[in-house]
Amino acid sequence: MKAVIKLTVVLLLASVLQAQTATPKKKVSKPKPVNADVQALKDAVAAQQQQIQALSQQLQQTNQQLQVTSQQFQQTQQQLQQAAADAQQKANAVADSAAQKDAVDKLNSEYTDVRTTLTNNALTEQEQQKRFSSLEETLGRFRWTGDLRVRGESFFQKYSGCTLCNDRNRSRVRVRFGFEGKLNDDFNAGIGLATGTFGDPTTTNETLTNFFNRKTIGLDRGYITYNPVAHKWFSATGGKFAFTWARTSVTFDPDVSPEGFVEKFSKDFESVPIVKNLNLQFMQLLYNETTGTSATSLGLFNGRDSFAVGGVIGGRLQPLSFWTLTPSFTILNFRYPDAALNASAFAVQATNAGGFATVPGTTPPVTYPVVVTAPGEGPGCARIAGGVTSPQPASGALVGGCVFAADGMTNSTYLDANGNAHFLSRFLYADLILNNQFKTGLARLPINLLLEYENNLNAADHPFDYTVKGAVADPVAAENPTLGKQSHAYMADISLGQQKKKNDIQFGYAFLREEQDAAIASWGESDQRAPTNILQHRIYGLWRVAANTTASFTWWHGRTLNPFLQNAALAPQLQLTDSTKPHFLAPGSEEPWLNRVQFDLIYTF
Repeated sequence: MKAVIKLTVVLLLASVLQAQTATPKKKVSKPKPVNADVQALKDAVAAQQQQIQALSQQLQQTNQQLQVTSQQFQQTQQQLQQAAADAQQKANAVADSAAQKDAVDKLNSEYTDVRTTLTNNALTEQEQQKRFSSLEETLGRFRWTGDLRVRGESFFQKYSGCTLCNDRNRSRVRVRFGFEGKLNDDFNAGIGLATGTFGDPTTTNETLTNFFNRKTIGLDRGYITYNPVAHKWFSATGGKFAFTWARTSVTFDPDVSPEGFVEKFSKDFESVPIVKNLNLQFMQLLYNETTGTSATSLGLFNGRDSFAVGGVIGGRLQPLSFWTLTPSFTILNFRYPDAALNASAFAVQATNAGGFATVPGTTPPVTYPVVVTAPGEGPGCARIAGGVTSPQPASGALVGGCVFAADGMTNSTYLDANGNAHFLSRFLYADLILNNQFKTGLARLPINLLLEYENNLNAADHPFDYTVKGAVADPVAAENPTLGKQSHAYMADISLGQQKKKNDIQFGYAFLREEQDAAIASWGESDQRAPTNILQHRIYGLWRVAANTTASFTWWHGRTLNPFLQNAALAPQLQLTDSTKPHFLAPGSEEPWLNRVQFDLIYTF
C-alpha cells in the first residue's frame, strides 16, 4: 500500500513540472532588452534541468523502492501463504487432535467394554474350566476300547455224487465298542457293546445280507470290579464280563462273555527264582434263571436255576531265562444243564407256533408246547435226534422246547416220557492248560506253544451209536458198550512271532481232537467244523500292518470225528441209517473234510 502512495506522489510532481515547462501565453508588455531576455531564459532552462535531474533521480529511487517493495510484497505474500498453510495445518492438526481425542475417548469406552467383557468371559471360562477339568478328570479315569473287523470267508465240502455240496461265500462285519476304567480308588467298571444276533452268544459277526437292513447291537459286557488299594492281591467282579481265567475254544468260544461273579487272589514274587506269580480264582456263573411254576409244568429241574461253579489255580513260572510258562488248572461243574435243551423260543430268537402236542399212550394225556423250525433273527432251534426239527421217533413223541445250540447240538441226548430233552452226560470240566513262550535270538519272533488237555469227569460211560442198531425207521441210537466215555479233548497250538508293534508277523498251526461229550456244545467254537466230536486243523497268519491294524488269514480244515454217534454233524445228504440211500455212509467211513477259509482286516482302537 505504501508503494502505491509513493507512485501517486511521483506522478503529481511530474505533472507540475510539465505545467511549469509549458510555453506561457505571451503578454503584451513593454519590450526588454534581448541579452537580458536570453540570459533569463538560460537560467530558467538550467533550473528546470536541475529539477528534471532531481526528479529523475527521485524516480529512479522510487523505482528501486518499488522493486524492493514488490520483492517484499512477494516475500510477504509467500510468508502469508506459508502462514496460511501453517495455519491450515495447525487447524487440521487441531481438528485431527480433536478427532483423535474423540476417537481415543471412543476407544477408551470400547476398551472398557471389552475389558469388562473379557473379565466376564474369563470368569465364565474359569468356571467352565473347572467343570471341564472335573469332567476331564472323570473321563480320564476311563479308556475307550473296541475294534472293527471286516471278513470274507468261503466254505468247501464236497464228495462224489453230492448235489447239495455247493461252495458258500459270504462277507461279514464285527463291531465292538466300550470303555473301562476306575470309578474310584477301589472300584473299576466297564461297559461294552457288540454286533451279533441276540440268540447266539458264540459270535459277534453280522453277515452282509438281508437287503441292507440294520444290524443288531447288544450289551456284550457290563461289570464292576472291586480291587481295594489296601489289598491289591484281591479282586471281585460281578456282571457280564470277559474271561478272567485261562481258557481256550475247547470249552468256550472266544466271543462268549460269561455272567455271574468271580473272586481272584493273586500274589507276585519278584525275588523268587522260578515262581513269579500264583493266583487262585473262584467262579459262580449263572446261565439260566427260571420260575418254579414254568419249570414244574414241564417236569424239569424241580424249579431250580441253572448255574456253574468252579475254581482255577494258576501262575507264571520262569524255569529258564528264555522260557516263560503260564500254567492253569480249572474245575468247572455245570448244574442242571438240560435247560439248554429246553429253552424258550425267545432265547434262540425263533418263532413259537403256540401249539401243543400230546405224548401218545399217556394217561392222563401229557401235553407240551411245540416249537416250529422257522427262526427269527437268531439261529433258531437246533436239531437233535427225536426232536421236533428232525424225523420223529416211532412213538411220535415231540420235544417240548427249543435246543439252544447256535452251531448245532452235537452232544448225546435223549427224550423222557414227557418229550423233554436231556443230556446223556453230566458236565464237570477238568481243564489243564500249559502256555509256553520261548525267546529266540530275535525279539520279535518268539516261539509260542500252547498245550491243553480237558476231560469231562461226569461223562456217560458209553455214547449213543447208530452202528449198534443200524435201524432204518428209528433214528434214536442205542448206547455202544464197545465205546468208552466220549469225554476227552486234546489241543496243541504252536506259532512263531507276535502281534505287538507295526510290521510284527505271526504264523502258526493248531490241532484239536475233541470227543462228543468233552464240553457242552451250546458254547463251543463257532468257526470250527462243529462244537464237539471233531478232528480239526487250523493254519493261520497275521501281519500288523499298522500300530492299530492287522491283516490275517485262517484256514480251518476239519471233519466230524465219529459220524456214527448220535447228533453228529454231517455233510449234506449223508445217510447213516438206510443203506439203500445213494449217500449212505457205511460203518468205518469218514465224513468229507470241510474247508473254511477266512480273510480278515481288523482295526483296533
